[in-house]
Amino acid sequence: MKNIANQDIREFAKSKRVNLWAVAEEMGIWESALSRKLRHELPPAEKEKIISIIQKLSGEES
Repeated sequence: MKNIANQDIREFAKSKRVNLWAVAEEMGIWESALSRKLRHELPPAEKEKIISIIQKLSGEES
């Protein structure tokens, strides 16, 4: 089975029922730009930023 980059972010967004297009919108970037970012493993700081956006959009702010 192929290891998908940033699978943790994808699964977290799915578990919180947050679409990646909504995350991209909150970040102020196009959905396609976020998709390209997620193709390669992100640095921990950027992952934390995206996770906090997912939490915010799901109504579960940290």
